[in-house]
Amino acid sequence: MTPELTALTLAALLQVLQMMLFSILAQKQVGSKYAASPRDSSRELTGLAGRAQRAMNNHFEGLILFGIATMVVTYADKSSALTVIPALLYLGARVLYIPAYLLGWAPWRSLIWAVGLFSTVVMLVAALL
Repeated sequence: MTPELTALTLAALLQVLQMMLFSILAQKQVGSKYAASPRDSSRELTGLAGRAQRAMNNHFEGLILFGIATMVVTYADKSSALTVIPALLYLGARVLYIPAYLLGWAPWRSLIWAVGLFSTVVMLVAALL
């Protein structure tokens, strides 16, 4: 497995962990009865549960682009230091993004997010070279 695919696999597992964290925090806030219901009436999550939800959703968005970048690099056989380093930076940024969002690290959260996006863009451009 290429380093880029390994980073993608670990990023997907990180997403599963974020989903679990969100689920636990949300259920604590709304209660197990509402969590098990069909949720016909929505409830806005606040505090840590709301932040965990937003961080999770943000990773879903970033993971789509990172997945595309990884697949393009892999299928085009363009793996190099110019794609491996950004893949690892993306993964590191996503790991740091979780506590940055949950703990309100401003402006660091935005800078960490930018590292992840920039890393993905570098991979996409490198695949075209």
